[in-house]
Amino acid sequence: MVQKRNLQNKFMRKLLIILISVLCCNSLSAQYYQNALGKTGNALKVELHDLIDNHLVQNWPLWTHFQTTDDKVSGHVWDMYSDIPGGTPPYTFNFSNTCGQYSDEGDCFNHEHLWPKTYCNGNAYPTRSDLHHLVPTDGYVNNKRGSFPFGEVSNVAWTSDNGSRTGTSSTYPTSSQVFEPIDSFKGDIARACFYMSVRYDGEDAAWTNWEMANGADLTTQAIALLIAWHNLDPVSQKELDRNERVYQIQGNRNPFVDYPQFVECIWGTSDCTPLSIDLLSDEKISVFPNPVDDILNIENARKSILLDVSGKVLVETYESTIDMSVYRAGLYFLLLEKGDEIGTQKIIKK
Repeated sequence: MVQKRNLQNKFMRKLLIILISVLCCNSLSAQYYQNALGKTGNALKVELHDLIDNHLVQNWPLWTHFQTTDDKVSGHVWDMYSDIPGGTPPYTFNFSNTCGQYSDEGDCFNHEHLWPKTYCNGNAYPTRSDLHHLVPTDGYVNNKRGSFPFGEVSNVAWTSDNGSRTGTSSTYPTSSQVFEPIDSFKGDIARACFYMSVRYDGEDAAWTNWEMANGADLTTQAIALLIAWHNLDPVSQKELDRNERVYQIQGNRNPFVDYPQFVECIWGTSDCTPLSIDLLSDEKISVFPNPVDDILNIENARKSILLDVSGKVLVETYESTIDMSVYRAGLYFLLLEKGDEIGTQKIIKK
């Protein structure tokens, strides 16, 4: 009876830590972020900067790299300014459709600096070719975005074929023109901006201030916006795959894709002091399929708890299946108990 109570107490303590920090259990991530775990606030920011600094600088242009980082498997370009996840995009690009001249949407794609190069000394390396904030996008829409900050449009001036738009906004203290992507890519863009702020922290002497940042330091308004977008659009399989491919090319990762909770640990209210990695040593526990579309199977775990990226408990069960069809696409975490062991598993809902 005492042993059972001790196990229950251990499980609840572990659950409390998970609810605070939402653990990932990827062994590569555990090793890569080993020195960052257990830190919070500016100390975490400094540790992450040192970890992702001095990446392998790539030569311009990046057309060949895009074929690795932004391939939709079908041989088409993954363009956040034209794609419609779960729907039919108005057009698609082959990797041969590079700009060039354009006169309308769908003519060609080019390089988009999510953090405009105007403000990050972007004609100089390494920011010019840093793939964590460089993506292929429709040339016409890219031009419409220009160097506008990202924000929530209140008065629409122009709308693209996939629903991205420009217009005035109340996001920033002074009324300004902003660019607002569709909801499905707001998290991707937010996490790229968080990456830039950390990667170039203290290396921004030649950068220019703008609505979103002073040098590499995000403004209060930008932080609030980007955290909201980060929570609205959780990490997707697309981002996980892209992060891995960029890592293979330039040797550094986007920490906010691997560990979404780092955002709140640096700019929000979460305390990451208890953050740690706890891997299951028992290989007989199986969780499949992953990514999952509908039914998630769990073999040999006594108890399972499904969490969203905010730490909210969605399911607590002793059953061997969880119906994932009722949840939106994105990243989830599964807390597993077997015997006296407790571990976590990252789950991708398609």
